[in-house]
Amino acid sequence: MAEIKIKLMKSAFYNEKETKEKLAKFVMEASFFSMGEQCRKFENDFAKKQGRKFAVFLTSGSSANLVLIQGLLNLGRLKKGDKVGFSALTWSTNVMPLIQLGLIPVPLDCSLKTLNVSPAEVEKKADDIKGIFLTNTLGFSDDIEKIKEICQKKNIVFLEDNCESMGSEVNGVKLGNFSLASTFSFFIGHHMSTIEGGMILTDDSELYNMLLMTRIHGWDRNLPEEEKKRMRTLHGIDDFYSKYAFYDLAYNARPTEINGFLGNSQLPYWDEIVFKREGNFKLFQYVARKNDDLFLLDFPHMNIISNFAYPVIAKDKGKADFYKRKMEEAGVEIRPIIAGDITKQPFFKKYVSETTTCPNADFIHSNGFYFGNNPEMNQGELEILCNALEKKQ
Repeated sequence: MAEIKIKLMKSAFYNEKETKEKLAKFVMEASFFSMGEQCRKFENDFAKKQGRKFAVFLTSGSSANLVLIQGLLNLGRLKKGDKVGFSALTWSTNVMPLIQLGLIPVPLDCSLKTLNVSPAEVEKKADDIKGIFLTNTLGFSDDIEKIKEICQKKNIVFLEDNCESMGSEVNGVKLGNFSLASTFSFFIGHHMSTIEGGMILTDDSELYNMLLMTRIHGWDRNLPEEEKKRMRTLHGIDDFYSKYAFYDLAYNARPTEINGFLGNSQLPYWDEIVFKREGNFKLFQYVARKNDDLFLLDFPHMNIISNFAYPVIAKDKGKADFYKRKMEEAGVEIRPIIAGDITKQPFFKKYVSETTTCPNADFIHSNGFYFGNNPEMNQGELEILCNALEKKQ
C-alpha cells in the first residue's frame, strides 16, 4: 500500500494555526474550565445559526443521542418496549441507545439513489413503530419533507441524527430542522471541531428542560428560573436541598469550557466550510457521472449539499475492489460507508434476535467505501481524487 497522502482528516481545526493560538491564550487566562459561559454562548449561537430555539451542548454526538433518547423516555413520549425505526446504514451509537434503554430497534433500508431512508420505506413500517431516528447520511437526505408528513400523520416521534450533515439544506431548510429534535457532532474529524462535542437541537421547551436535567445528574440547576421553581414546588424541595435533588434518570455528559471556546472560535467559519465541502462534492460528482462502473447518487430536492465524505459505490464486488486498490495506490485513505449495514455488526447480532433484511444497505456494505472531503483540500489533492474516480482502464 502506498503512503497515505490524503487522509480522512487533514487538520484538527479549520484555520488551525490561528485557532490553536487563540486556544493557548484562553487556557492561560481562564480560571474556570467546567461548563460555563463559553458553552452557553456556543449553545445560543449554534441554535441561532441552525434556526432552532434551543440547544444543549454535550460531550459528543454519541452522548447527544443517548441523552436525547433518555429524555424522551423520562417524558413518556417513548416507552420501554416501543419499536423505533432507524437507518440501517448508520453509525453504532445511533442504534445503541435504543438497545441500551429498552427500546426495540427496527432497521430501515436505504435508497441506492440517496443512501438515505425513503418515504416508501417509512410507509412500510409506519403502523408498527412509535419513533424514527433517521441518520442524514454523509450530508444527504431523501425526501425528508414527506417523511416528516408521514410521522405527523401517524403520530411517530421523529428524530434526526445530523452528525454528518451540518449545513445541508432541502428546499431552503437546514437538515436537522425537520424533526422534534436533532443531534450534531463536533468530533475532530467532522464538519466543525471542538475536539470532542455534540449538540441536541429542538423547538420543544418541555423536551429542552428535560434534556438540561438529563445531561447532568438529573438536577435542576441549569433550568430556567421559572422551571426550577415549578420543579421544587411540585416535589416539595426547598432551596437548600435542591442543590442535591435529582428529578429523573440522567448522566454526566457536560462539556468543558475548552470545548465551548473552540465551538465559538469555529462557528464563524460555518458558511466557508459548507461552501468548500459542497464545491468539492460537485467536482467529484462531475467526474463520477462519467464513470458507468459506479452508481450515481441523485439529490434534485437538495439546494445545499454539505458533504461529509464522498461515497463510491461500484456496481459489483470486482469493480469495488478495483477502485479500493486504485485509491490506496494513489495514497488515499478510505473507509467503509459509515459502519456499512449495521445489522451485520457483532453487537447488533448479539442483542437483536429478530432478523431483518436490508438489501440496499447490504449491497452498499459489500460494494461501497468513502474517502474524505474537507474544506482544506488543495488543487493537487483534488486532482488525485478525481483521477482515482475515473473509469478503470
